[in-house]
This record gives sequence, C-alpha cells and structure tokens, in this order.
Amino acid sequence: MATIIPLQGLRYNEKIAGNIKDLVTPPYDVIDAAAQEKYYQLNPYNIIRLEYGKKRPSDNNTENCYTRAAGFFGQWQSDSILKQEDKPALYLYQQQFNVGSQTLVRTGIICGVKLEPYENGVVLPHEETMPKHKADRLALMQACGANFSPIFGLYGDPERRIDRLLLNIVQESPGSINFTDELGHGHRLWVITDTVTIQQVQQLMQEQRIFIADGHHRYETALNYARQNPDKPGAGYIMMTLVNLYDPGLVILPTHRLVMGSRVDKQKLLDSLQEDFTVEKLTAANVAGVTELMSGLAGFQDNGDTTHRQVFGMYLGKDGYYTLTLRDEDAIARKMPPEHSADWRRLDVSVLQKLILENQLGIDKNALAGGDAIEYTRDAREAVQAVDEGRCQLAFLMNPTLIAEVTAVAANGEKMPQKSTFFYPKLITGLVINKF
Repeated sequence: MATIIPLQGLRYNEKIAGNIKDLVTPPYDVIDAAAQEKYYQLNPYNIIRLEYGKKRPSDNNTENCYTRAAGFFGQWQSDSILKQEDKPALYLYQQQFNVGSQTLVRTGIICGVKLEPYENGVVLPHEETMPKHKADRLALMQACGANFSPIFGLYGDPERRIDRLLLNIVQESPGSINFTDELGHGHRLWVITDTVTIQQVQQLMQEQRIFIADGHHRYETALNYARQNPDKPGAGYIMMTLVNLYDPGLVILPTHRLVMGSRVDKQKLLDSLQEDFTVEKLTAANVAGVTELMSGLAGFQDNGDTTHRQVFGMYLGKDGYYTLTLRDEDAIARKMPPEHSADWRRLDVSVLQKLILENQLGIDKNALAGGDAIEYTRDAREAVQAVDEGRCQLAFLMNPTLIAEVTAVAANGEKMPQKSTFFYPKLITGLVINKF
C-alpha cells in the first residue's frame, strides 16, 4: 500500500533569515491580494515569494512570478537562507488551536509519499478539482523543481501506533521549531533522523491507504510533473503531512455557498423548494441571527454518524433566514444520480448541488467548474453580510461534512463536489521544503 520516505528537507536558517513566524504563511489558496502584500512586507525571505509570488503587468514567458520564484529559491540556498537537513528525516508536526471554547492539538508526520495514480487505490481523492489551479501549480513546479507546501493526507490507525511511537521519542524535547502564529495557533516541529524509528514508521504505513484531505490540485499536478519528468530524481514522491483519522485534533468545518450571477426570484424559489424540502422561516422570536441558525443546523448531526438528515440554512436577505430539511429519503433514490454510491448521494453537499443548485437554480456541474456561479466562504457571518451588501443573491449555510463520510466516498473511488470539506486549521507553508 502506501510507501513513505524520509526527506532531506530544506529549512529556514533563522540566524540569517529571521524569526520563523515571519517567514511562513497559510496555504496559497487562502491568501488574497492584501495578505500577499502583507507577507511580502513582513520579511524579505518570506515563503510567499516562492509559493505565491506577485504577478506584474510586464510579465512574459521568460520573466514572471514562476521564474522569479526560481531565482529566489536558488539564491536563498546559495546564501544559506535555506539549509538542507544533514540526514534524511521524518518531521513530527503539531498544531495547537481553539475551536469554540475547546483547545485541541493535531499531530502529523511530514514525509515523502510515493505518487500513485488514483486508480491504484493507494492514494484516494475526495473532491473535484479545477483545471486553472492545476496549471498555476504545474508552472511553479516546472520552474523550481520543489514542493514548497505539503499535501494534507489522512490514514487510519485506530490504535495510534505511529503517533505513540514518535511522541515517545520526542517527549523530552522542546522541538526544533516552536512558535505561535498570527492567528494564535501554536506550531511545534521535531526532526527525527533515527533510522530504526523511520523504518518502523515506514513498515506501519505500508498497511495504509492515504486519503487526500487538502491539496488535490497540487497532488494531481505532481502526478503530471512526474509523468513529464520520469528520470528526475525525487519527482516520483510528494511532500505530505499525514494525520491519523483517529487523531483527537482532526476537525472539519463547513464551507458555505454564495449564489452569484443573475437575479433569483426568491419567492418562486421558496415555493419550488417545497417539493423536496420542508421550508421553515426563522423569525426574530426564535433566531437572533446566524449563530443561532448554525447551532440549530448542528443539532441534526449530534449523533456523530452518517445517518443525519439533510438540512441546510438559507439566507435570502432582510433577515430572511430559513431551514431547508429534506422531506424524506425517497427523493434521494428518485432524483440523485444513480451512477453514484449511496454514500455520495446522501452527502449534504451532493443533495444541495443536485436538488437545489442544479434542479432549482440551473447551476450544473459545468457551471460550478467555471468558478463564477458559486463562491465560497468558511464564515457564516460573512455569507450573510455578502447577501445584505448585494455581493451575491443568496447564501446556503452548511453543516460540516463528517470524517466518516469523507473516507466512505473516497473508498468508493468517488469525488465529492468542490469545497465539500474544510479541515481546520490549514497546514502552514514554509516549515519544510522538499527539493527534488
């Protein structure tokens, strides 16, 4: 099954580059223009210049953000800003963060994972991807020959054998990296070079399949790059952070949908939705705002399994909060695509996509792939504000997808609709770089 290797990674030399917290960023896909500029100004060696460099009006085929990234990458190695590990290593990585009033710790292993086509059943996706994002990542990989940020992968070890093995080794050590980022999240990294331990982890991982939690575009890009460069050393592996499905710090948050484009007849939509859903309007007497609405939706998943009822929040503006609850599961059997498994057809995001976005609003899979019909946000309050400010027509507020749903759909060889999951928090970019 899964083949992992230690990495002789490149890491920042803080004696020259500065404090690590000023050198790292969130993943590129959550960085907007303002944040990009902020990271540019924070430190001249910030990883933003490699992972998500600025574009200029004068860019051409020989001078662009990718060639500039390659130039910085080479120069920083020459100047010892980035230094290679003395020995191949596995990196134990922990993030400490808060969800509501609860403090959690998520543990992962940064390593190289052998690239496997999805059809081999070793590394499995769970979400659809967008071609334009893969083109961008491929251009960067071609220019630099490196992974600057890890894929987020999941594996299933109920007994937590790998976690216990590595945590026992580092329990007396403060770690090579230990800092708190701008969001208040704690980060610790340990470098493990003991060959016996590495071999033990490799053997345990051979029993595993890996589910991609985040980074589908980068994984598919790496597969493409490896096919184009079959003789390039290291190109057959990709840097991943692997987290156990049974880790107590593994959290999925919802991603809400904003309907863009032409004006929606909201009354007509409300009427037509009642064919498949129980539509309930929440008044000022029973909902003070989005917090209460989201708390109500969460009640449908309190049993913690995959038998919850399909329910969404919908906001139409002017305090028009609604809950939409699927009337009965017969609609799933009658109206959901029969070529998909029962696991896929019962997903909240699948029911929303087929029965509402496609059937009621005419937003099919091709329209979604174009990226203009629907926008996404992880913040329910931001979704409501976008409707009130006229930046979108209406918003659908979602429950999080369950971890059991993610693995069930992936094991069936299927992909969820785009933006079905948000594993929180994001992995940070810049702790370790994998140079081919």
